[in-house]
Order: sequence, then C-alpha cells, then structure tokens
Amino acid sequence: HVYLSCYVQIIYSSIYIPLCYFLVGQTNLKSPEDIQVYVVNSNFTLRWNYTGNDTNVTFSAECRFEGYETDKTEWKELSGCQKVTRTECDFSSAITEYYDTHHVRIRAERREEVSPWSSIFEMIPYCIGMSSIYSHQEEQLSSYALCNCFLQFRSLSIFPTDIIDDLAPVTTYCLKVQATIPLDLKEGLFSPIHCVKTTHKVNDLVCATNVSVFALNMKFHLHWNNQYKQHVTYNVQYLMGYLKKLHDDYSVKWLSVPRCENITDTQCNFSSIIIGTSGFYYLRVQTVNEYNKSCLSDEVKVDPLITNEIGPPDVKLDISDVLLHIQISPPGGSESEVMRDHYDLSYRILYWKNSSNNEEEIKMKEIKQTIGTVSDLTPSTLYCVKVQAFSEFYNKSSHYSKEECIKTPGDKILPLIILATFVTALIAVCLVATILVFALYQAYNKIKYVFFPSCQPPLNIEHFGGQLFSSPYLSTTEEVIENCSIIETIIIEEVNQIDFKDDKHSKQSSRDSGNYSNDDDTSGSKVSEEMVEKEIV
Repeated sequence: HVYLSCYVQIIYSSIYIPLCYFLVGQTNLKSPEDIQVYVVNSNFTLRWNYTGNDTNVTFSAECRFEGYETDKTEWKELSGCQKVTRTECDFSSAITEYYDTHHVRIRAERREEVSPWSSIFEMIPYCIGMSSIYSHQEEQLSSYALCNCFLQFRSLSIFPTDIIDDLAPVTTYCLKVQATIPLDLKEGLFSPIHCVKTTHKVNDLVCATNVSVFALNMKFHLHWNNQYKQHVTYNVQYLMGYLKKLHDDYSVKWLSVPRCENITDTQCNFSSIIIGTSGFYYLRVQTVNEYNKSCLSDEVKVDPLITNEIGPPDVKLDISDVLLHIQISPPGGSESEVMRDHYDLSYRILYWKNSSNNEEEIKMKEIKQTIGTVSDLTPSTLYCVKVQAFSEFYNKSSHYSKEECIKTPGDKILPLIILATFVTALIAVCLVATILVFALYQAYNKIKYVFFPSCQPPLNIEHFGGQLFSSPYLSTTEEVIENCSIIETIIIEEVNQIDFKDDKHSKQSSRDSGNYSNDDDTSGSKVSEEMVEKEIV
C-alpha cells in the first residue's frame, strides 16, 4: 500500500506538473494579422485582422520609438489602443514625434489569457501624413519603404526672426532648429521637434499677387498682378537684407521705393535703391483700397548679381585684307561698368557663310576680349556673325545678338589684270593721239605755208602785168613761164635805159626796191637775176 501510494504520488506528480504548465502557457487566442495604418485629415487609425472565433476578446497595442539621435526605447502602451473590442483604434493623441520611427505591435486578450504579439509594424508619422495630402483619400502604408517615398526634408538658413512661405494649407509641418557660427565652423545641437498645422488659405482680393522681379543689365523692375476690381493704390517697400540677421525687430525698418509710392501701375522701377552688389534686398507691395484697407504681398528676395540677367551684346563688323574684325560692345552699353567689372564676361562668337547651301558649317570661337578676328575667309562671300555674352562664375548667359553680315572683297588678281589692261590701253591711246596731233600740226603748217605764206614778193613786181605772185611754190603754166622770161628781159632793158638817163635816180630806185647793192652798170643785170633766183628759192 505504501509502495502503491508512493507510486501514485510519483505518477500524480509527474502528471500534475505538465498539466499545470499547460494551463499557464497554452492559449487558444490567435495573434492579430495584417496590421495597417490609415490617415484621414491627420487622424491616425491602426487597423488589423483577427481570424479567431473567440468571444469577449479585446486587443491592446504597444509602441516604442527610434529617433535619429536616440536608440530604441522600451515598449510602452499605445494610448487610445488599450483593451479595444474592435479591430481598429485611433492613436492620433499618441503621436508627438513625427520624424521618429515608430514600432507597433498588437495582441489579443481574454481575461487572463493573452495571445502572442503580432509581427512588428514600422512607420514614420510625418510621411504617412504627407501621403494623405497627395492622394486626397485614405492611404494604406504597410512598410517603411513605401512611407519613405513621400518623405521630403528641407533645409533652410533662416534669421532669428524669419518667415517660411509657400506652405500648403491644412497641412502639418514639423521643424527643428540648429544654431551655427559659420565663421568658426561651429554647429550646435538641434532643438526638439515642433509641429504645427496650417489653416485654410484665405484669398484676400486686395493683396497683390504673383510678385516677381525682372532685371536686365542691372535695370531692376518689380511686377505684380491686381485681382481687386475696384480702385487701389500701391506702395512698394524694401528692406536691407542684413537687418534680418539682427535680433532687433525689423518690421518698422521697411522703406518706400522712390517714385513707387501711391501708384496705380502694377510695376515699379527700383534700380535707384541698388547701391551695391555685395548686399541683398527684400521687396513687397502694399495695396490700399478705397476703404483704406491695406494688405501686404509676399516678400521677394533680390540678390543683384544673381537676380540680374545678362542682355545680348552689340556687334559691328569690318573687313581688312583677309581678316574679319568683330567689335563687341558689352551688355548694358559703355555706361554699365558693373556688367564688365563684376561678371567677368566672355563672348561666344558664331559665324558662317550665308549662301544658298544650307549645309554650310556654323563655326564657333570664344574670346575674353571685346575685339575678335576671323581668318581664312573666302573672297566675294557673305559672312554672318552673332555673339553671346556669358559668365562662367555666375552660370549666366545672354541671348545671341542680332545677326550681322558683311561681304568679303573679291580676288585681287582680277583687279590687277583689269588695272594693267586699262593702263596699257590708256598709254596706247595717248601714243596714237600724240601721233595724230603731230601729223595734223604738220599738215596745218604745210597748208598755211602754201596758201597763206608769210613772205611776199617785192612791191615793184607784185602787180606787174596784172599777175599775182602769191606763192613761189604755185605751179605755173608754160605760157606764164614764157611771160616771165619776157618780163625779165623787159626789166633788164628798162633798168638799163633808166641807168643811162639818170644815174642818180637809178641808184635811188635800186635802194628802194632792194634789188641792187652797188653802182656798177655792168653788174646790174647779174644782180637782178640773182635776186630773182633768191626770191624763187
């Protein structure tokens, strides 16, 4: 009996112990499955599935955080999701760190029985909230990778007092701030994350919209749109950029742009306030309606050398010998020293042959000077050029200038041939003209000598016998020669008779007529014949 009893005790003990273990560690409750998170208007809802047939089952969830700068924390009860009877719960009040990674797990409970924990669900509240904005409907996110697609971080350098624009309405934004000392390359720790939700957008019709800056060659203009249908006036205000870096209140330090006060136009030239290129400016437009209600537009930042755009240069062309000279005037004209001194401009030259062949190659060259040359030109060809100014440091470039064209001179061999031909022809004409003039001159002299002789016969024989001896070269007939012979005899006889009658009178006559040179009677006839022969000669 004792032995049996002891044996029974042993058997009982061996059976009792496993039975106790089964009652404590075993449960028929199943774990929740398919955990999901839904977001509607920034309200976070946790949902899951439960396949068990048990009744009177409740569900509880736990959560732990894993921050960027912190390790994983201990599991804690998830507020809003404790002992719920439905397969969903709202845990919006538990979200305080939107950028931290959240780990969530759920289990089923019935009195003292509990199910094993579900698989861990991982999420980042911020990116889940962003997903609801893009989809405009309930969005399911079941993995960290899907969540990460919507996560967008922005980094801004702000001043002690600053405004962040361009936020979406009815959206939760989170931020943390870090102080830096740029000169010492020192950075502080980030502040705790703070989140705020933007309100609905209010469309104030009085405010100026689409405020923008148009700047070309350091000439600055502010443009905006007017959406108010009634009469309004505008005041353009500006603020020196460095004032925002100070801890003082800069709201009272806005100044009015000269000649842009109480205007009705929707543009303003504010070039007069740009007094340097090292600083920057903020501008805004104040609109005032007929009821003296005012509204300030969004601010625009103006950094002169960055905001300004480079205009096209002016180009002049010239040809000398076989070179094409390109003279470039910098953008802004000769008065714009800022364009030349601060942008360190270079010039990109495009040139090509302007012909009917569309396949002519466009050639390019870049220079730093304002004078460029192009060689290897083709004679009698039209070349066209356009130039672009650009700044490598500021990564800016202008539009190309207006196309300018010039024609190169023709080949020099043909002009030389034409010149030589002309000179030769001129010399030949001059020679022929000289010869012709000389011939005409000689003919003129001969004609004049024959028909109009300068030498006349003696007076005593000029009209003798009624005959006219106008020229000794005139051809005479045979009868005239006979008469001349008779006349010569008569002259001799008459002279002799006169000599006999009056010697003194004869001498006087011979002197008057020039036919006798002495008083010798016997030589008178010979002298007279010699004189006649001389006259004939």
